[in-house]
Amino acid sequence: MHNPKDRKPRPRQPEEIDASSLLEGRNAVAECLRAGQDCDKIWIAQGARMGDIIALARKCGVPVVECDRRKLDAMSATGNHQGVIAQAAAHAYASLDDLFQNAQEKGEAPLFVICDGIEDPHNLGAIIRSAETAGAHGVIIPKRRAVGLTAVVARASAGALAHMPVHKTVNLAALLDTLKERSVWIFGAEADGTVDLYDADFAGPTALVIGSEGEGISRLVRQKCDFIVSIPMRGKVNSLNASNAAAVLLFEAVRRRICGK
Repeated sequence: MHNPKDRKPRPRQPEEIDASSLLEGRNAVAECLRAGQDCDKIWIAQGARMGDIIALARKCGVPVVECDRRKLDAMSATGNHQGVIAQAAAHAYASLDDLFQNAQEKGEAPLFVICDGIEDPHNLGAIIRSAETAGAHGVIIPKRRAVGLTAVVARASAGALAHMPVHKTVNLAALLDTLKERSVWIFGAEADGTVDLYDADFAGPTALVIGSEGEGISRLVRQKCDFIVSIPMRGKVNSLNASNAAAVLLFEAVRRRICGK
């Protein structure tokens, strides 16, 4: 839960890369893409001729990052990366229809968590864990400027990832429009919210938007929210981290649905 008035530009943190999910070399990366295996990111050495892999990645919607070859050398476990390394997802992604189907099978109004730019894998894992324990029907993450389903995320979820469908979207703002068309109300979590947490109506189809660790909800996503909800703060610290805020909102939604008020 972030206070926009307190936001300051933050230095970009070093990327946390889990070596156990890396694929190295032209053939391994190309075959991963051709097979339709879920892949979160591809790193290509500057100047390397990888037109075929770049074309495959674009077709599959996988982000490609050009970097110094020394970064690949440091990442490589084999010493033979051939100028390209991919990070495979630790778990298959679900379609948006899968999330709605999950709610329908349980006979419940959809309850989703949308992560807007969560970059810390431990935070994403904790959010997935909270979503699963609260009985939510799915988690939604963006393809770019956010962590994917890495092995670190899987471990941080404490097993919840195996039971919680996660959808990865190319365009988060457009996805919010799609959710609205399917009668889902969008609640963004921010410290300057116009609706108090305990006054928000989570009884119907609901999506809870949790912003990034340093910047909160992005401007365009915030504009798409139907309501901006704030968590009452009674201490001297006026914010919660992303995973804690998600847990508070999720279990308030659960309480509302159980108690009916």
